[in-house]
Amino acid sequence: MDGKMELNDIGQMIFNVWDEIPKYYDGIDIDEFQIMPNHIHGIVIIKNKTGKHGIKAGRHGDLPVHEPKRGLSLPDVMERFKSLTTKKYIDGVKLNNWKPFNKRLWQRNYYEHVIRDENDLKCTREYIINNPIKWEMDEYYK
Repeated sequence: MDGKMELNDIGQMIFNVWDEIPKYYDGIDIDEFQIMPNHIHGIVIIKNKTGKHGIKAGRHGDLPVHEPKRGLSLPDVMERFKSLTTKKYIDGVKLNNWKPFNKRLWQRNYYEHVIRDENDLKCTREYIINNPIKWEMDEYYK
């Protein structure tokens, strides 16, 4: 409404799940986020992990080495986000009479863009923030 999204209960649930991502997933942070009637936009920040130190025997004696810890990847984060919101939506259908979705709540894939510098981050944030203003131009706008 007037270029701003007004969230219903479903939108609020999706926002809450997104907002809690850093609370449950070490090494993951979030930035700008926007819920649209038929899609979402968000920035996921995957922080660098420091490896654990170990000792590896080599030709010249014992040398300290880094054994990188595997952190969550973007596909991991998105899969967990989609799974949890789908489960919560199904609960809302059963408990709160939310309208059931047809077949699947989320599309199979998603568009990703690696943000390479501060200018790219600034432009991406602006795009996300301004997306509701462009909603009436969306092909699915009704």
